[in-house]
Amino acid sequence: MPVQKHGEDKDAPPTIEDERINQAAALWARPKQEVKEEEYKEFYKHVGHDFEDPLAWTHNRVEGKLEYTSLLFVPARAPFDLWDREQRHGVKLYVQRVFIMDDAEHLMPRYLRFIRGVIDSNDLPLNISREILQSSKVVDGIRAGSVKKVLGLLEDMAQNEGEKYAKFWKEFGRALKEGPAEDYGNREQIAKLLRFSSTQTDSADPTVSLSDYLGRMKDGQDKIYYITAESFAAAKNSPHLEIFRKKGLEVLLMTDRVDEWLMSHLNEFEGKHFQSVAKGALDLDKIASEEEKQEQKQAEDEHKDLLARVKEALGDQVKEVRISSRLTDSPACLVMDEHALSAHLERMLRDAGQNVPTSKPYLELNPQHPLVGRLKSEADAGRFNDLTHLLFEQAVLAEGGQLEDPASFVKRLNALLLTMS
Repeated sequence: MPVQKHGEDKDAPPTIEDERINQAAALWARPKQEVKEEEYKEFYKHVGHDFEDPLAWTHNRVEGKLEYTSLLFVPARAPFDLWDREQRHGVKLYVQRVFIMDDAEHLMPRYLRFIRGVIDSNDLPLNISREILQSSKVVDGIRAGSVKKVLGLLEDMAQNEGEKYAKFWKEFGRALKEGPAEDYGNREQIAKLLRFSSTQTDSADPTVSLSDYLGRMKDGQDKIYYITAESFAAAKNSPHLEIFRKKGLEVLLMTDRVDEWLMSHLNEFEGKHFQSVAKGALDLDKIASEEEKQEQKQAEDEHKDLLARVKEALGDQVKEVRISSRLTDSPACLVMDEHALSAHLERMLRDAGQNVPTSKPYLELNPQHPLVGRLKSEADAGRFNDLTHLLFEQAVLAEGGQLEDPASFVKRLNALLLTMS
């Protein structure tokens, strides 16, 4: 049966486009074992308005409670309007081979907006509108089944065709990261498809899956550690990673803008909770030796007076000053409350014009660092104040922040350099 456009003049002579659609319709209605690979590729180029071959496709006929046929493609390259909020979806809707609409956005969630293809239903009425689509249980069932097929296709690609999946991730990975927030029911399956950079590889290429991470966790480790930053270099060289590198604990390095959104909706994976290394107090007691625990407590006792003096010098710029269990090489770092916005997310929201209340950070000091030792022994109030502010401002810069008063920072730094000459 040839495909028709709903409402068209049945007596009008066929056009070239009609002939192409008729050929295409014949393809998706045929059993997939009868369709050649080249035919799939040619059909994709027609339906996807693309010159390149697709990366992969899935062709399915569903019978039973619902009856529909789907032929869905993953493009090889991201479209130019992938990040346009008004971008039109690429799934065409047919009812009993009659063309209904070109961009049926209700058939595919936004995080899969790059999928191209057709869905042909036997259960929907020919006069269906976008408003009816939005509230149709039949459409909900078709959408759920189609999403499962696409995620299954990607899962198979990730497991069996690593090179092809790496290409997919480069083009569409950031869109897929929107999935756990948008599609709660499939978040575990989507999470398995995510890829990240990590301290295990120290490469900017995102090749590490969450399953890979779980397989390398240390005895006693009960959290998945990560850090968000504006660039790979900023994440890789963050002082927050020092204790983790020392102990051989892997940390995921997240540098996409969507990562903050992702981590606010992806709380755990296979029973292991996520923990930002730049937020909250670190709980490494299960991994730390008794000697390390004693050294930490002794350092806290020995530096109580110093912590009080530093807090007094900085005033309300910090919430509290404490001895760090994170640092091994750097003198100081800033840490946010566990449930507060990260400093990186605060900056992104402000850049987008949002009015975000400023969260006061904790300043953590490394008692083993010579600069902290110098600070502890400094009797002159003026020099103590300058050194304290220098440590604080260095910590702000190290985590990608901006100084409120760069000129004063330079003045203090120059004065310190002169004392060394």
